[in-house]
Amino acid sequence: MSVLLELGETGDIVIDLLVDYAPRACENFLKLCKMKYYNFSPIYSVQKDFSFQTGDPIGPDSPESDGGSSIWGLLEGPSKRLFPPEFHPKLKHTERGTVSMATAPGRDPDERVSGSQFIITTGDELDYLDGKAAIFGKVVEGFDTLEKINNAFCDGKGRPLKDIRIRHTIILEDPFDDPDGLAEPPQSPVPSKAQLATVRIGEDEEIKEDDDPEAAEKLRREREARAQALTLEMVGDLPFADVKPPENILFVCKLNPVTQDEDLHLIFSRFGTILSCEVIRDKRTGDSLQYAFIEFEDQKACEQAYFKMQGVLIDDHRIHVDFSQSVSKLSDTWRSATNAKRQNAANARGFGGSNQLEKRRQYREGNKSQGSSGNTGYLFDKEDVRRPAETSRSKRDDRGPKSDRHRDGGRERERERDRGRERGSERDGGRSRRERSLSSHGRRDRGRDSWRRQRSRSPRRHHDRDRY
Repeated sequence: MSVLLELGETGDIVIDLLVDYAPRACENFLKLCKMKYYNFSPIYSVQKDFSFQTGDPIGPDSPESDGGSSIWGLLEGPSKRLFPPEFHPKLKHTERGTVSMATAPGRDPDERVSGSQFIITTGDELDYLDGKAAIFGKVVEGFDTLEKINNAFCDGKGRPLKDIRIRHTIILEDPFDDPDGLAEPPQSPVPSKAQLATVRIGEDEEIKEDDDPEAAEKLRREREARAQALTLEMVGDLPFADVKPPENILFVCKLNPVTQDEDLHLIFSRFGTILSCEVIRDKRTGDSLQYAFIEFEDQKACEQAYFKMQGVLIDDHRIHVDFSQSVSKLSDTWRSATNAKRQNAANARGFGGSNQLEKRRQYREGNKSQGSSGNTGYLFDKEDVRRPAETSRSKRDDRGPKSDRHRDGGRERERERDRGRERGSERDGGRSRRERSLSSHGRRDRGRDSWRRQRSRSPRRHHDRDRY
């Protein structure tokens, strides 16, 4: 029957319970651990090389503390808050790591009672505690944790300045049945406000004896600011956590709504060269938000403008100037540079991670596809089009331009037709249309008879006729 106590960064402690010698005290301790009653209980009453005490969920320093209660007091009411533990004569505080219930005198002078608080010894041969603390277990693992608690820096009441608390209790073996009404929580409960109010210095904070309260508060604020900056960096609102606003940009507020960028540029240009001057305006309406940012080329010019322009009257408004705390320009520059690097890397890899795919893509261009019927509207890479274009051009050069050939041939045919018409007109002379028609019919008949005679003389035709 064992219980594991987790003490956070201090370490863990494993306690073996002496069920045969102190069954009632062991049952009370086990059931309180099962209900997570000891969670976030502080370590107090630390006495070097003697013992330390715990078990009060809030701590004895809090006015809201009642000193703790037994498991029966939690289930049956305040009348059962305390119980009489067992004092076995064979159990003595002879070795370090002895675990015993803290007791107090009861109504009977010969009886002592306990609640939830228990003691763990950090020294040997402590017979002073015999008969005053009821032993019910012993530490079997975690003696280095006991040594850390024994050497902790404490105040006059034995309370460690750096919090040491029971974070979790884990039951390794429980031989007792649960009493009626006991409900084990599904998870460890959240610390109450009363418990959080007793925190002095967190476990993750370092103690320095020479630090004054102002220095400690400044250190706490710096730590909190760094944590917030890291959060903004993770969500992308800051380019990096240690970013600082530029020292050459001046913030101007309390402006008159009628003041324009050119007015501020003219007024502040006497201190030095101005790179940009912008009055911030509403995106929807375009109205001035009555503050502006002025970026100087030189930091000294910005500082001089800060000292000289405080409270100056501009357009019946006394302005207020301060150094800019905005890092938006740096953020935009960082984002642009980062995006450019990503784009260059993507272009270097090509389409789909391959340069070959980049060469072979063919897209239809919507604007050019609506032209002439001969234009397909496809866009090809220059290297793919150059070779066939040069080949066709060289062939055209050898034969001459196609358009010139067609044009010359057409003119020659027209001249031949004109010469034919002239010869025909000379041959016909002054004959009438009817005579010319009869003459043309006669020519056709003579041509048909000539073709028949030629066919009848051909021996191949006679052979074919005899065959078929």
